[in-house]
Amino acid sequence: MTRDGDFVQSLERGLAVLQAFDAEHAALTLSDVARLTGLTRATARRLLLTFVALGYMRNDGRLFTLTPKVLDIGHSYVSSLQLADIAQPFMEAMSERVHESVSCAVLDGEDIVYVARVPTTRIMTISLALGSRLPAFCTSLGRVLLAELPPPELDAYLARLQPVRRTSRTVTDVGRLREILADARRQGWTMVDQELEDGVRSIATALRGRGGRALAALNCSTHAGRVGLRELRTEFVPALLTTASEINARLAAR
Repeated sequence: MTRDGDFVQSLERGLAVLQAFDAEHAALTLSDVARLTGLTRATARRLLLTFVALGYMRNDGRLFTLTPKVLDIGHSYVSSLQLADIAQPFMEAMSERVHESVSCAVLDGEDIVYVARVPTTRIMTISLALGSRLPAFCTSLGRVLLAELPPPELDAYLARLQPVRRTSRTVTDVGRLREILADARRQGWTMVDQELEDGVRSIATALRGRGGRALAALNCSTHAGRVGLRELRTEFVPALLTTASEINARLAAR
């Protein structure tokens, strides 16, 4: 990343402090934050106390934790997209029709980020909510969005990708992944069968705005023991594509 005179390093450091908190680090000491971010204790202390003063964190004298106000930052992005508001009723209708979870996500670097979700029966050990991240390469949402990247961007992504095997079915061969992405781009949707987690199958397609540009992806997830591959292709894919088409019409009309 190019850093010129307009680059605000203190803001970069503040964001690094926020990002130090996650599911495995819900409560951190000053020393923890300094270690995780690489900042000095003095800098970390100033930033943490600033977040406390602004209401984004709380401190019990030793441990710092995030407050719900942090969600306002992500909500600003989702609201600016207007994507969730437009897609949500169509997603709810599809979920009610197929009795499975329906989600919407955007691509952010090498991850997907959930921006809308209609859950039903929980089928994953991972708890998914708005703002949750998953690796793009082994998710249906991620693959349809990766398939939409311009060739130079996709080449760069695949060149730096270090895929981690999540299950025995996870595709980690970059050449094979490139073929899968080409298929997804050609047919307009993709399926992932138990590559992210055993027992979880999903299908996804792109959501497009005016001009046909992919803004996000829409998917439907189910359990392998409940829905077979043939049923997923013959019944769920048409429902997904119809729902996406309805959402796309609204997005294009914005």
